[in-house]
This record gives sequence, structure tokens and C-alpha cells, in this order.
Amino acid sequence: MGFPWGLLGRDMAVDLGTANTLVYVRKKGVVLDEPSVVAVNLHTDRIVAVGTAAKEMIGRTPPHIATLRPLKDGVIADLDAAERMLRHFIQVAHKNRYLARPRVVVAVPSGTTSVEQRAVREAAYEAGARRVHIIEEPMAAAIGAGLNVGDTTGNMVVDIGGGTTEVAIVSLGGVVVSKSVRVGGDELDEAIVNYVKKEHSLMLGERTAEHVKIKLGNARPGGDETTPLPIRGRDLVTGLPKTATINRAQVREAIEDQVQTIVDAVQSTLDQCPAELAGDLIDNGIVLTGGGALLDGLAERLEKAVGMPIHLVDQPLQSVVLGAGRCVERFDDMQDVFLPETRR
Repeated sequence: MGFPWGLLGRDMAVDLGTANTLVYVRKKGVVLDEPSVVAVNLHTDRIVAVGTAAKEMIGRTPPHIATLRPLKDGVIADLDAAERMLRHFIQVAHKNRYLARPRVVVAVPSGTTSVEQRAVREAAYEAGARRVHIIEEPMAAAIGAGLNVGDTTGNMVVDIGGGTTEVAIVSLGGVVVSKSVRVGGDELDEAIVNYVKKEHSLMLGERTAEHVKIKLGNARPGGDETTPLPIRGRDLVTGLPKTATINRAQVREAIEDQVQTIVDAVQSTLDQCPAELAGDLIDNGIVLTGGGALLDGLAERLEKAVGMPIHLVDQPLQSVVLGAGRCVERFDDMQDVFLPETRR
């Protein structure tokens, strides 16, 4: 078998998410989908685990091992950890890692500052990229959802990720109006932790709260409201392990403020929509994507609030990386959707 020259620097797209990082490789599709978590040995400064293996360690490590989430609220909070995580993922995606110098398209939230964009570029260059292009997440999500973003017709996208909710109206290959609120899956988990702490004097772990959200999270009454789900944590009074129960109605109450923030963000973006595009949105409706789009009843709640059809995409967790991947497949045609490189 000959040497796989085709892999040399094969271009890739990265959805560097607060909760998960996804990597798309040209002509191969999505090759990696792992939690954005790094476990580091503080004594030796060596990486112990990245991705799924590191997430399994959250809340279970001895003092000399730290589990880090390099991204917070959709932006890089720990540049060193982000570089190391990105390098690991690029190397996993590129089997002949020593030769790989790919062009990389990275998706970032729409409210990202030039300083934050520079941090993303630096992380990608340090991780071995030959050239780095940045695309805004709502634009990538719109492309991934199959919308024709280069058209004069207006389209609206609501992308609910782990750290942020991105709301944008896109037309002619650009974002016309956008709003980014720092509410996403992580804040829903946090709200559940705080609710259980207040109502049951019980301290829940991060992963338990996420499990409760996935099982019982909802944005409207209906379904099995009172069937309890057992939850385990540490009693804040005695300090001992304790089991309590929570039901669907209680979880809805716990996350109500966060859900309302998302609804408000959609409404305030619509308020700023140019009149010419407003008619398009009535015809086309709003595209809902991102992991938070899977929250039971959220599409109906939004539909009722704005009086327009809401379309949940087929692969909400992957639409950003698929959109960025489409840019990788058609680099020359898609130059207009990338953000201009900011000068130092």
C-alpha cells in the first residue's frame, strides 16, 4: 500500500464549543465529537486525558489532577488548555500527524471580540494549522441547516449551544442582525444545581445535573409531570450522601428564567429586523439548532411567543460543524462568509 499523500494537511472544520468540540475533515465528514474537557496532572503539567475520558473524571479526581473546561460562555477562558485540547483533537483527526498542516475553519459565537478571535486563531495555529479562517456560529449553523445564505432572502437561525444562545438573521452571505446571550446548556445545568440546593439542601454534581436536564428538562407543561426521578448528592446540612427526588414540573420551574432569556433574545432580534426581511421570515420561519434545541417543548414555546413557524433541524448538535465543513469543501466559493482577519 502506498503512502497516503491525500492526508497531507487535509483541510478541516472545528466547532469549538463550550460543551463539545466537533471536527469535520474534508471528504470524510465529521470524524470527532468529544466533550471540551481536559484533565491535567498539576505536578507534572502533563495531560492525563482529553474529551470523553476527561469528562468521566469531573468531580472524581485527586487534588493533583484538575479537570479543565477551556471554554466558558462560548469563548476561550484558558488559552493554554484550549491549545492543548485543539492540538490533541487535530492530531486524532489527522492520523499522520507529523505531516499535517491543514487549513482550518473555526466557528465562534457572533458576539466574539477581536481579542477573543485572536485567541482562537492562535490556539489553532499553535495546534498545527497552516491557515485559520473564522466563521460566526449562526452563519455556520444556517449553512449546515441547508439554508441558501448567499441569497437575498432573509433567514433566521437560533443556535442554543452549551455556553451561548446565538440568534441571527442572515442574508447575502452575511449576518444582518444578531444577538448573543450567555445562556445555554451549562446555565440550565447550573439552574438545576441551584434549585436542588435551595429546595432540598442537596449539592448535586455537574454530571448529575446534566442527566436531570436530559431526562426531565422541558419548556412547557404536559407529559408525565409528577413521576419522580431519584437524584443523589451531598446533604448540605449533615455533609453525608443523600438521595432525593425531582419531577418534570420542578425542573421546568428551575430553568424557567433561562428559557425566558432565550425567548426574549429571539423577540429582541426580531424587533431589529429590517422591514424588507421581515416578510421573508414570515414565509420561511425560524430555524432552531444546537443541543439546547432538543429541550422538550422549546420549539412550541418559541412558536407561541413569536407567532411564526419554528423548524427544528435534523442534526441540531452537528449543524454548526456541518456548515463549517461545507465551507471547507468549497473554500473558494465561501470566502465571503469568513470574518476578516484582525490585525494586531
